[in-house]
Amino acid sequence: MPVPAVRDEAGLRQVNERFYGALWSTARLVQPQRFNTWPLVSALIESARRRLEVAPGLRPRLPLEETQFVDLSPEALRVLRGSGASVAQGLIGAIPFPDKAFDLVCALDVVEHVEDDERALAELVRVAAPGAVLLLSVPLHPEAWTAFDDLVGHRRRYEPAALLAQLEAHGLTLERSAVYGMQPRPSRMLDLGMWFLVNRRERAMWWYNRVGMPLALYFQKPLELVPGMVVTEGVDEVLLVCRKKA
Repeated sequence: MPVPAVRDEAGLRQVNERFYGALWSTARLVQPQRFNTWPLVSALIESARRRLEVAPGLRPRLPLEETQFVDLSPEALRVLRGSGASVAQGLIGAIPFPDKAFDLVCALDVVEHVEDDERALAELVRVAAPGAVLLLSVPLHPEAWTAFDDLVGHRRRYEPAALLAQLEAHGLTLERSAVYGMQPRPSRMLDLGMWFLVNRRERAMWWYNRVGMPLALYFQKPLELVPGMVVTEGVDEVLLVCRKKA
């Protein structure tokens, strides 16, 4: 089984900036309505006028209109701004907004990328109003670590029980969850794709934009939300619908 590469905060940021900087400089914006999260999101925004999404890249899940977006990538921010979104440059560990500013906060595929996830969660909770909904997604099971995790700049995978305790410690109640994620399962095809990303990035991105991403969107399964935590055995990634305690 591969083991996580040992990286400090600066090393993690360098890996993430290099990978996602190159990705967002060539990728196309995918509208939120195309993801399987949209039925959930469209129901939540009816009662959430103040909305924030952190580190969406070019894959936002909240609507571009009337949502504030924060991302580190200038490439992603440029495209989002050009599509009419309100954007600000920043990191999840230092969100540039005041306390209790948002009724809905979304941070999908983010906290596993940073060295200090406690600080990241604390920031997400800080900018959430009492009773606000927080959408998170994280990869599970450290023993399921693959070379893909290293490539895309993951710092960790989460043990389900420890994750629940961590959410509780930050004043979050888990209301619902679902099996989630578009990460390909380990295979020779994935290994080949990773090789091209490392050695033939321009060609790899052509295939990703025109073939890989459209196919992934087409074959998405509907979210099956359940109360509390899903049965996590064999689950690679989970979507969490949390609420900040009043």
